[in-house]
This record gives sequence, C-alpha cells and structure tokens, in this order.
Amino acid sequence: MSDCELLIVADENMPAVEALFGHLGRVERVAGRSLHADQVRDADLLLVRSVSRVDAQLLENSRVKFVGTATIGTDHVDTGLLAQRGIGFSAAPGCNADAVVDYVLCSLVQQAARLGFRLQDKKVGIIGVGNVGGRLARRLTALGVELLLNDPPRAEHEAGFVALDKLLADADIVCMHTPLTRTGNYPTHHLLSSAQLALLKSDVILLNAGRGPAIDNQALLELMPLRPDMTLILDVWEHEPRVDPQLAAFCEIATPHIAGYSLDGKIRGSWMLYKAWCEYSQAGSVPPLTEFLPASSVRQLSVTSDAELLELMRLCYDPYRDDRALRRTLHLAPGAQQQAFDQLRRQYPVRRELMTLNVHTDDAIQQAVLCAAGFSA
Repeated sequence: MSDCELLIVADENMPAVEALFGHLGRVERVAGRSLHADQVRDADLLLVRSVSRVDAQLLENSRVKFVGTATIGTDHVDTGLLAQRGIGFSAAPGCNADAVVDYVLCSLVQQAARLGFRLQDKKVGIIGVGNVGGRLARRLTALGVELLLNDPPRAEHEAGFVALDKLLADADIVCMHTPLTRTGNYPTHHLLSSAQLALLKSDVILLNAGRGPAIDNQALLELMPLRPDMTLILDVWEHEPRVDPQLAAFCEIATPHIAGYSLDGKIRGSWMLYKAWCEYSQAGSVPPLTEFLPASSVRQLSVTSDAELLELMRLCYDPYRDDRALRRTLHLAPGAQQQAFDQLRRQYPVRRELMTLNVHTDDAIQQAVLCAAGFSA
C-alpha cells in the first residue's frame, strides 16, 4: 500500500485531519449528515462522526479499508459488517469525555447559583458510568458530593451500583451518560419512559448529555407541564437534528449536542483515529497529541481565596451561550431549523477544557476545590 495513493474522506467538522493524515494522500471534506455512497466509493480511509450512518448502503462498491469514528458511541456504525468485510475500525472512546464533564459541572454549578443550593448538599445520580460517567463521578467525589451510580453491565461483576428505580427515586440530580443500545440484556433506548420519569423526586434536576433516545422525549414532554418543580437540561434530542420547540421551552438549558465539543476533545478524537490507523497499517510511531493542540489564550491565572468557582468556570465555558444560540433557531420552519442545528455544530466557537487553565490561589482548601472541578494547579 503506497501512502501517496490514499484518499481520506473526512467529516467537515473534524479538526486537524489534514495535519494528521495529509501526508498519507488527499483529504476530502464532506457533510457528515448527508454522506452518501458516491462520496466514499474511491476512499481508502473514511473518518466520520455520529451524524453519519456507516452501513452496507454507504459502503456499496467502495474500496474503504479503514473506518474511524471520532466518537465514544458506535451505534451509527455497522461494526459487524466491517468485521465481515475485513475493514479496519476504530472509535475514539474518551476523546471528549472531559469536555462533557465540563459541560455537566458548569451547568450544575450554574443551577446551584440560580436556585441557591450547595452541590455538596445534593445526591447526584449518574446513569451510565463509562468514560464520561466515570470521570464525572471522580470529579464529583473529589468535590465532596454523594453519588448514586447505575450501570447494570458493570454491576454484574462490580460493587457500588444501585438499581435504576432507586436512583431515580432518591437522587436530587440525575445525569444520563449511557450509550444508545436497542438490543442485548440492557437496552438503553427509552431507558427513561413514562414509568421511570414518574419516579423522579420533587425539585429534581434531570440532565441528558448522553444519547437523546435514552429518554422518551414524548413522555418527557407530557410530564413537564405537570412538574414545574423540575429543572431540565438537554444537550441531546431523540430526533436530531430536529428539536421539539415545545420540549425546549421546558428546558432551563437546551443545547445542540455540543457537550463534548471542546477543541481539545475534537482534536484528541482525530488524533486517536490517526493512532489507530498507524497501528492497523503498521505505519510506525505517532507524534504526541500535544503537537496538535494549540496554546490556550489564557494559560495561567492567580486568584484570591474568595474567587467564585462559577466565575472561573465561565472563563472557559458558559452553557447558556449555547442555549441562547439554539433558541434563536427554534422559530424556524422544521427543515430550516434542522439545518441551523447542524450549522451551530459546524461553526461552533472555540472552547477549551477546564484543564487547559492553570488556576492558583494561596488558599489550600480553595485550591483543592479548583483542582477537583477540573482546573490545573
């Protein structure tokens, strides 16, 4: 296989593809959601995100040798087909996990300030304790927050997990971080439907930054008028790119599936796929990720002991910015709204992860809190 002969077809929203893969051949950018067979027929490498369905129809008569998805989930890829055809495959598990955790913590700290509570006084339930849920659990534990964890596959051979019904009944805050599965012992499609949603306690915060169909959106829409006490935060939607304006109206924060859209996470995803390709093709060593990450505009900050965590988080990310951007599109006709949803993702502003900001204070307790939240010391 000659490197100069390779054609790399890549989603237009994946950064650093040219820097990572360009020396292998020619890179062609495509709109991921409308990707079709003609665009990949001559491709050697196909690099996608979650908006592209990779199946027999897409790969018909193609010469694709390797498929990479810069995502944690793989429900959009027919991995069985790839294995059957001898096509190499890699996902990028964990690439944007820290970005999603940043989104969750920034959203929850915002709600603590808005509603007047301490996060440490609440029980947080995490449904799905994988790459994202596990990292969220570690940060919340470091912050002194009591957790309820639900992950049936892990519970089969590990301790420390509770049943879903108990979590829903007892948690003050419920965070969804499951993959999307429709088969197997523990399908997550409509994991929260009418019966489960009815278990949620008063004044609960329900946040979904995992997969939209993990919650029955119609059941949620029917519930919300009856539960004015509930705070709803949705980054993912059952019928993306369509967003139900009625459901969005009930949300405190509604965003266009961008929880993991940090620049760091997206470049990390591309880098992980390049590393996987090098292993697959036995291409040799891989440059470190740091060679492809740009420097942050603000790298170091010294603060006084009374510095507010919320204000420091806003220096890196404010979820209400993305909420306002999405809401400006919800009055559009359905087709235009769906196009606007994708455009918000395609033209997403640069966002860096909390860990890229080094924050220092002379107060040891405050420093510990800042590190637990995700800042560097």
